[in-house]
Amino acid sequence: MRILITGGAGFIGSNLARAVQRDQPDAALLVVDDFRSGHFANLSAEARGSTPGFAYRGDVIAGTLHTLDLSELLERFNPDVVYHLASITDTTVTDQAAMLRDNTDPFRNLLAWATAVPAGRTTPRRLVWASSAATYGTTANGATPDRRPFTLDDAGTPANVYGFSKWVMENLHRAACAAHPRAHLVGLRYFNVFGPGEQHKGKMASMIHQLAQAMLRGEAPCIFTPGDQARDHVHVDDVVACTRAAARATATPGIYNVGTGFATSFNAVVQALRTAIDCTHPTRYVPNPYTFYQDYTCADLSQTTASLGWAPQHPTSSAIARYAAELRDRHHPPH
Repeated sequence: MRILITGGAGFIGSNLARAVQRDQPDAALLVVDDFRSGHFANLSAEARGSTPGFAYRGDVIAGTLHTLDLSELLERFNPDVVYHLASITDTTVTDQAAMLRDNTDPFRNLLAWATAVPAGRTTPRRLVWASSAATYGTTANGATPDRRPFTLDDAGTPANVYGFSKWVMENLHRAACAAHPRAHLVGLRYFNVFGPGEQHKGKMASMIHQLAQAMLRGEAPCIFTPGDQARDHVHVDDVVACTRAAARATATPGIYNVGTGFATSFNAVVQALRTAIDCTHPTRYVPNPYTFYQDYTCADLSQTTASLGWAPQHPTSSAIARYAAELRDRHHPPH
């Protein structure tokens, strides 16, 4: 197997690279990353203290996909599977042209590669790529009293240009599937991912990570009032498992949610972190300054499970507690 991971030095991409190398040691791996939010340490033992001795054994190309000759790279490396995770992920970026150029333009080349059938090839090339729960926007159903999980058809009203770029990519995906029904194309709407390896994302690290770090510094946790805003917080190990399931030959092409199927309020997140970190500072509440804030997210996983054969294995509360303990031990190493 020859496997290309774009964004492979980033949070999810590096965890994916680790899992692939662990389970497919004979695979040829190539990571492409521009290192804006990725970091070499994500491909070393430093990123996950629970995995000592990890040494990435693949190749790395540094560069942005819209400036690299992506078609030449694909032809030269000739991958069997491409996991496309690279994009501008900062949801506060307001440069619309830059967001759309970086996120959508390379995707067209990847779709052309995935839908081509070279002479002599009997199995389809496989493209698995990262969409986002941002495609649901702020009005999918967060304002409804029942706060039901988001079904796949609820998407299409993104509230920021990041979500819009992912929606355009989904439109391109659907058109490619219609024109090439045998192509192996799977898009995954990642919900709120947290876990080891996100420390280099800075302000775009999960709120779970940011709240834990504040508590470890002896500060009061700070969240938007009233704290009952709820998100589908999913551990990165579940996200990696689903991403790999999407590349199996048995996976049904399409676009699917990746979450836990449950929404956890930020008040509950703070409480789970308090237990693990032993923080006694009272929670500080501040007004929400964002107009495009998603008040509620929750993934309907029925089609994901049916089409990809995957279900989450890490309940949010226990995953938060385990992650907080890892962060605590890294911040205050046991003697």
